[in-house]
Amino acid sequence: MGLFISFEGPDGSGKTTITKYVSEYFMAKNIEVLCTREPGGIGISEKIRNLILDPVNTEMDDRTEALLYAASRRQHLIEKILPALEAGKMVFCDRFIDSSLAYQGYARGIGIDAVWNLNMFAIENRLPDITIFIDCDPAIGLERTGKRGAMDRLELAGEAFHNRVYEGYQEVIKRFPDRIHVIDGNRTVEAVAKQAIKIIEDVL
Repeated sequence: MGLFISFEGPDGSGKTTITKYVSEYFMAKNIEVLCTREPGGIGISEKIRNLILDPVNTEMDDRTEALLYAASRRQHLIEKILPALEAGKMVFCDRFIDSSLAYQGYARGIGIDAVWNLNMFAIENRLPDITIFIDCDPAIGLERTGKRGAMDRLELAGEAFHNRVYEGYQEVIKRFPDRIHVIDGNRTVEAVAKQAIKIIEDVL
């Protein structure tokens, strides 16, 4: 069985860049790696991603949003992640369940426990073996995302929402201290990636 690693962090924390950097490091060591993302990663889930993140969909209900994320996650897990793990690959996933706990559970006010139960139904308790949280001030993250160009529906949710997301992540980290490893994201990409690599290699 392979190793399942998720990368989490506020929008603009640099987790996507770090995920790519770390995956390339292990691939260079001739380790079979699957690098994927959520929401998305496969055809059905990418369509759900477009639906969730389209800024036009301002009328989307918060619980509808949570259900769509869980549906996307289920299909992604069954179709892509589990087969890769069963083949002995190392799976790097840009976001997984903890994003839903922080964004929908805490920031949207649905409740972490409610969103947890919804996702446990979806993923049948298949949590990542390791989660790396890239810690970044939400204001800095939003400034970075604003420089990328057009922002998606969640990025446009406002500073207060993203501050709640960050608070939500702190609650999630408290709940899973053995699984979630926190890294200071205010350093260079190389420094952050090096620490992430050390965490993974220690587990290996």
